[in-house]
Amino acid sequence: MNLPVPATGGARVFHILYVDNVHMHCRECPGVETICVDLADWSATEAALSSVGPVDLLVNNAAVAKLQPFLEVTEEVFDQSFAVNVKSALLVSQIVARQMIAREVPGAIVNVSSQASQRALQDHSVYCATKGALDTLTKVMALELGPNKIRVNAVNPTVVMTNMGRIGWSDPEKAGRMLNRIPLGRFAGRGCG
Repeated sequence: MNLPVPATGGARVFHILYVDNVHMHCRECPGVETICVDLADWSATEAALSSVGPVDLLVNNAAVAKLQPFLEVTEEVFDQSFAVNVKSALLVSQIVARQMIAREVPGAIVNVSSQASQRALQDHSVYCATKGALDTLTKVMALELGPNKIRVNAVNPTVVMTNMGRIGWSDPEKAGRMLNRIPLGRFAGRGCG
């Protein structure tokens, strides 16, 4: 989970959170409107976002990474991972794109995917599959929304050392193999550093 970006230049920023300390984030970034919803819940997400807008730029950044060996993947982990990592991006994008089209304005949607969509990673079968699905969803969205002047792209960063990133990459031996493939020799962190 990233911290909200402060609103500047008259922009209104909405940050959808699923964390308990939502009030802390509101204090850190005054001017940011925060919505707390379980993005895996289709109806709750629709209801929570019904009054949000207008939106000109959407960044879909919600993700979970429950790491399990392929032969031990559970239905619960599979369903939750696809609900948060793929279904929520589809639903939130539909809501925002419909608003953009109704307002007849150009817009942009950015889906935060992962290099895991293109590489096989030990114990990441479900996470890799969700990010591959998100990449393909992004391509279809770009094709279908482009005629409405809505640009859709995905970014595929390597490991970002959030709480979720630390779960999979804290082991120095495992991290070392990945770091050897990164030109800067380090994982991404919060902010610009």
